Amino acid sequence: MPSSPALSAAGVVRRYGAVTALDGVSLDVQAGECVALVGESGSGKSTLLRAFNRLTDPDAGTVCVSGDDVRQVDAVRLRRHIGYVPQDGGLLPHWTVLRNVALVPSLLGQPDVEAVASRALELVGLSPAEFGARWPHQLSGGQRQRVAIARALAASPRIVLLDEPFGALDAITRSDLQQVFASLRARTGFAALLVTHDLHEACLIADRIAVMRAGRIEQDASPREVVTRPATPYVAELLTRSHVRLEWVS
Repeated sequence: MPSSPALSAAGVVRRYGAVTALDGVSLDVQAGECVALVGESGSGKSTLLRAFNRLTDPDAGTVCVSGDDVRQVDAVRLRRHIGYVPQDGGLLPHWTVLRNVALVPSLLGQPDVEAVASRALELVGLSPAEFGARWPHQLSGGQRQRVAIARALAASPRIVLLDEPFGALDAITRSDLQQVFASLRARTGFAALLVTHDLHEACLIADRIAVMRAGRIEQDASPREVVTRPATPYVAELLTRSHVRLEWVS
């Protein structure tokens, strides 16, 4: 039998009062695959992403992680087995870099958590000897996001959720971290769901792009298909506004 998708949403609806954030959304992310959720603010990208680690619960539909309905799984246990990188990094300001990265391995009771955290820092290009004892406020924005990615990967999760992790960075730092992310995926093979408003970024690092608008998915396809065969006028308009070129697509 084929294995279950790493992430699966089927007919998911989420309302906030009179606002429908998700309107019957269905999406699968296969093991080892990177899917980018692209769209304007308010399109439902982050709401869908947060449904997978139960930071929000849908009003209707089914959300599964590795074949398990998330409503049947303890939320804390679920989150400890999924890497998560929020937009601001979410580092604890009163903890050192090394302790931040060691958080999830420590909660899971893994042995030698400092060594685990050190290896994760090395994965993202930060020397534990140089950065491990620093505080988050002593880091640049790019360094903080590297630490946030290291923390998400420290417990070797098979699934990582990223909510606009590079959005607040300057262009050079953003490009560097995109390359770091792509390299880490190639080396470790985790499945990833990436929220971004940047279609160019999605084309560079995702295997598939799901374009969202007003709580619905307008197109779910490879970057090449999105660029060459936009499924709706909105997707075509988004491509025009983003100045995406075919040569950016692998």
